[in-house]
Amino acid sequence: MSAKRFKMRLFNKRFGICRLNNDELIPDWIQNCDFYSITKTWDELSIVCLQDNIPRDVRCERDWRVLKIEGPLEFSLIGVLSSISAILAQEKISIFVVSTYDTDYILVKDHEVENAIDALTAEKYEIINA
Repeated sequence: MSAKRFKMRLFNKRFGICRLNNDELIPDWIQNCDFYSITKTWDELSIVCLQDNIPRDVRCERDWRVLKIEGPLEFSLIGVLSSISAILAQEKISIFVVSTYDTDYILVKDHEVENAIDALTAEKYEIINA
């Protein structure tokens, strides 16, 4: 990958990553979210959305924050996520990634956000608060 570093935008809201059965319908409780991601596989239905919208009886990991790579990113770019995830892995920071047509979103646990920002800014990434 080239030495280009990207701007990233940190969102203040907390998100949850949910796991539902693959035969369940997409729930109505995601409809009031500005950001959500739905992935259905042969094994599961995964949903990322605002944690305040998630019912308590739904299996999920809570307290994730979103770092958005400012895009759009060209499909020909190589190593963008690899570079960022390597920086965070070196600091032992777990991530969850959501990719879209235009860009990538890196979710980091809320208690690790400051460490993630410090690690990324030390490597010349610019972090903007949303």
